[in-house]
Amino acid sequence: MKKIGIIGSGTVGQTLANGFLKHGYQVMIGTRDKNKLNEWKSKAGANAQTGSFSEAAAFGDIIVLSVKGNIAKEALLLAGANNLKNKTIIDTTNPIADTPPQNGVLNFFTNLDQSLMEQLQAAFPEVHFVKSFSCIGSHFMVNPSFAGGKPSMFICGNDGNAKKEVTSILDLFGFETEDMGKAESARAIEPLCMLWCIPGIQKNQWTHAFRLMR
Repeated sequence: MKKIGIIGSGTVGQTLANGFLKHGYQVMIGTRDKNKLNEWKSKAGANAQTGSFSEAAAFGDIIVLSVKGNIAKEALLLAGANNLKNKTIIDTTNPIADTPPQNGVLNFFTNLDQSLMEQLQAAFPEVHFVKSFSCIGSHFMVNPSFAGGKPSMFICGNDGNAKKEVTSILDLFGFETEDMGKAESARAIEPLCMLWCIPGIQKNQWTHAFRLMR
């Protein structure tokens, strides 16, 4: 079973780390402050480790990028291009701007002509980015239970084998994968974060997910 390196130690990073541990993976969370993860590590078990961004990137056969969108490129630079080369990166990030929402709608620092993932792919051309886990709340990222069945997880990326790897993970994590194609499709997937957040921001309703019906 491949090892998982997680770049980012916030709620999303820890949630996905716990999900991978649950399913038998070895995991290292990369962080700028290892003390932040003392409690997590004490509870996570023998397969859990902590380290720097570069140590987590070197450790992982598959990488999870789970930082704020506005520092995503910086985090990958700290992780080291050589540590990431030819690896699958599960890109959970969204380009959320620091400005407050307008009537419940988040602001992005990108536009519809280029997604954040496309920017990252251009900056790290030897990495296989796959957009995933970007359109659902962290509390539903691992084996969620909905009355309507498994939620959809929309993914995209340029490398078919990388998307197969991510699809296998999504199967374990309880999602139906919807492959939307190449990296350009992140222009449509990332804004789903806006749509998912509107009921939460407007009405404090955060218990929903997307499902593609056929």
